[in-house]
Amino acid sequence: MEKAYSIKYGDIVHRCFRCGYCKFPDDYTDFNCPSYRSFGWDTYSPGGRMWLIRAWINDEIKTSQHLAEIMYACAACDNCKIQCVFPKFRDYLPYIFEEAKIKLVEEGIIPPLVKNYFKAIITHGNPYNLPQEQRVDWVHEMQIPEFNGHEYLFYVGCVGSFDEIGQKMARSVARVLLKANVSFGILGEEETCDGNDVRSMGETELFKQLASENIKKFKEKGVKKIITLDPHAFNAFKNYYPALGSDMEVFHHIEIFERLLKDKKISPSGYAKKVTYHDPCYLGRHNGIYQQPREILKMIPSLEFVEMHQHGVNAFCCGGGGGNFFTDIINSGEDSPNRVRIRQALITGASVVAVACPYCEKMLSDAVKTEGIDDRLEVLSIAEIIERALSI
Repeated sequence: MEKAYSIKYGDIVHRCFRCGYCKFPDDYTDFNCPSYRSFGWDTYSPGGRMWLIRAWINDEIKTSQHLAEIMYACAACDNCKIQCVFPKFRDYLPYIFEEAKIKLVEEGIIPPLVKNYFKAIITHGNPYNLPQEQRVDWVHEMQIPEFNGHEYLFYVGCVGSFDEIGQKMARSVARVLLKANVSFGILGEEETCDGNDVRSMGETELFKQLASENIKKFKEKGVKKIITLDPHAFNAFKNYYPALGSDMEVFHHIEIFERLLKDKKISPSGYAKKVTYHDPCYLGRHNGIYQQPREILKMIPSLEFVEMHQHGVNAFCCGGGGGNFFTDIINSGEDSPNRVRIRQALITGASVVAVACPYCEKMLSDAVKTEGIDDRLEVLSIAEIIERALSI
């Protein structure tokens, strides 16, 4: 790797792999790292990756497909940053992993599924290789206007537009917004990828291109406020778009829902279920939104709320971050993150797992099927729970 990289991060990399404290609180058995839990090798832990990066910096190992697979197995959940005991450099840890992937992209040595992901975005504007006109398939017969001076743009994103479960979540969010008479519109066929996962997988130039095109489009249409379906788009719009010229206010739909409930714009009648909540990494650890989803659930009459063992800042990742939702590098076998997480949910005695991210809903729904517990546990978006409580 380049000398500048070595000088900038060398000391942090060395200290990290020598420490390993992030593993100790749970004595390894409950170590909150999705790729480590999936593979069980120290190489796939934060410290193990740092050891490899250190050797890479020092030219002790060469760039290889195996090295790339280990780096891309990181789900970008940010747990290593949260658990780190060194405040002076903990914020750098995710960036070091990101820069390793940037370097792999520059060298052209990346896993085939990652390469296919980038190609799909470049060719079709979405990772599903589907035509733009199918971006509005999720709407079905709903009367949702195209954005034209509304207070909010509802940004649905690729998963909400093309994935069956994502589409279900998008419709639920839209119906709640319509029920509350929120002024919003959509871009429809003009919507394009937000680029958050493109950036997290190291293709920074493609991310800048996508972001710049989106910002230009938003400004041309007069968008001032954005409601996002998923936390990934929320993260990109809020934390990375401003540096490229964006000045829009950005809200995740959960933030809007909490306000609607508090202002009595929607009044659920009741939902008599025991419910636990799964924190999405890009809503929680990346953006600090932990309480609003819980407040929403607690405001629904008759709903019994219970927490999983690992929750809030210590929540276990579903395994879909860092592009793994599309590449599936870490999600196979009994210890895949989504299956580990759904077993944690089952232990609570809840009959419903509430989610606020279409990635999470898809990952955990798949895990319920794989575990064979469809009759005991259901995965629902908070929007769908509100719908059922409102009897929409």
